[in-house]
Amino acid sequence: MCELRANRADSLPYPQFQNKTTHMNMLEKYTEGLIERDGIFFAKKESIISYPKEGNEHCFQIEEDSFWFNHRNNCIIETVTKYSPNEVFFDIGGGNGFVAMGLEKNGITTALIEPGIEGCLNAKKRGVSNIVCSTLEDASFMNNSIHAIGLFDVVEHIENDTVFLKLINNYLVENGLVYITVPAFNALWSDEDDHAGHFKRYTTKKLENILKESGFKIEFSTYIFSILPIPVFFFRSLPSRLGLNKNANKIDKHINEHKSKKGIADKVLNSIWRWELNRIKKGKKIPFGGSCLVVARKICG
Repeated sequence: MCELRANRADSLPYPQFQNKTTHMNMLEKYTEGLIERDGIFFAKKESIISYPKEGNEHCFQIEEDSFWFNHRNNCIIETVTKYSPNEVFFDIGGGNGFVAMGLEKNGITTALIEPGIEGCLNAKKRGVSNIVCSTLEDASFMNNSIHAIGLFDVVEHIENDTVFLKLINNYLVENGLVYITVPAFNALWSDEDDHAGHFKRYTTKKLENILKESGFKIEFSTYIFSILPIPVFFFRSLPSRLGLNKNANKIDKHINEHKSKKGIADKVLNSIWRWELNRIKKGKKIPFGGSCLVVARKICG
């Protein structure tokens, strides 16, 4: 993934990257370490990431029609519009721009920071305005400059999450906010986690403690996807422990899992998702679920 990005960025002489767009005018408030080509901005260096090369393209096939991606988007949009409605939002490791696109449609100016060139190109197809092909570190953002950062199913890919979240803290202005989603409960670990390059799963309490250790205070913390732990355990975790489905086509299986349901199942799921969104809107916790959603604020001083 990173190698392909480097080849793309190096394929023209350096001066041709100096044609800055209006989007660069927004980004240059935060960094001078980017070069541009075809509406995508690149860092001048690159790092290896723990994410499968085909991951973004696979997600691109399922996001639009996925109940999971759509509900997660709705939960994210609800929290961001509540806590950071007027701030430029940095979606770090934002893949194909599905979240960034949703935020932009809801009036939130968003910058997508994604190290995979495939994800950046897909985000460009979607019409995402500000795209940076880079890891957060390589983009050379200035400390104490960003008001709101999103890490949506990113932290589980970082081996030393505390060090990473302390780095996030440095980039944020005082009272700046970080928004995080991560997969929940180690008991739900499966081959899917191994394939996705995860290092761990979390509880809300565990994530809250790591954030506090990293210089944050918790604004809001909840689980989402309240009905998913049981089916995930029986159809993913347990078969993985028993060594079943080793030869199954994981892509087809994943696509089928994410397809929107029909009939009564669709009505039941939508009623549950509406109930979760209503609780989030009111600032109430959901006590159990397949993912954690936490909003934390940088402590002053």
